[in-house]
Amino acid sequence: MTLHEILIRAGQEHWSTGHFNAGEFDHIRAIAEACKELGAPAIIGTSEGERKHMGSREIVAMRDALRLDLNIPIFLNADHHKSVEAAEEAADAGYDSVHIDLSAKPLEENIAGTREIVSYARAKNPGISVEGELGYLKGESKVQNEKIAVSAEDYTKPEDAARFVQETGIDRLAIVAGNIHGISLDEPDLDIERIRVIRNAVPENIALVLHAGSGIPDAQIRAAIEAGISNIHINTDMRVAYMQELRKSLAEHLDEVAMYKLDVSAIDAMKKVIKEKLVLFESVNKI
Repeated sequence: MTLHEILIRAGQEHWSTGHFNAGEFDHIRAIAEACKELGAPAIIGTSEGERKHMGSREIVAMRDALRLDLNIPIFLNADHHKSVEAAEEAADAGYDSVHIDLSAKPLEENIAGTREIVSYARAKNPGISVEGELGYLKGESKVQNEKIAVSAEDYTKPEDAARFVQETGIDRLAIVAGNIHGISLDEPDLDIERIRVIRNAVPENIALVLHAGSGIPDAQIRAAIEAGISNIHINTDMRVAYMQELRKSLAEHLDEVAMYKLDVSAIDAMKKVIKEKLVLFESVNKI
């Protein structure tokens, strides 16, 4: 079963896959194990920084090992790669998916660069999934002690989405409809109708992606899935749970020097968040 097939099925059946970022190899294993335990596909993302930190080939090798160990669909996504060159590196390394994020550039440049990576990636691997992005997604993947002002002008425009999909040939479209990276003082307020209109503006075989799923109320997440979202990104919620528990463990075991013993509870806290999200997305027992 390919990533594209899973995403399209999710959209048709109104559930969502989860996409979880990993910054360390232990995180990759935790994500995969949590998905295995609930019978959900595992989509593991690494940003440019995370990919360079762990090493592209090493990450791909771990994916292959976990596929053998766990016998579930495990997919690697090069998340928010901000240049054609960076996205090409991930495709060369053997990633299953590439997210080329040129959303900060003018529409014409975004289309041209995204189309370029679609052509390059598919020449490398005809089955690769390519994601593009439209709209201005604010914030950072952390807890932000401030309110983040979001304007409807930042949102993805349905007419631009239709053109973008047609001219680039992407498989997935990341949209902006009130979502923000990280967790801010003000609660996100998704424009569910905007999601629904965009869903109707693009072909059924294009999966819609909601980045920055952390901090969004459960009811809004469910409404977004019903409106057409089939892939939701979670990062900050996991990071916060992991770091809170790790700090606690370090403080309680000052004489311990074996890191693999110190971060056991932190990994468990991360897996707990992942499982809660998979239940919310209704992706349990979908493989």
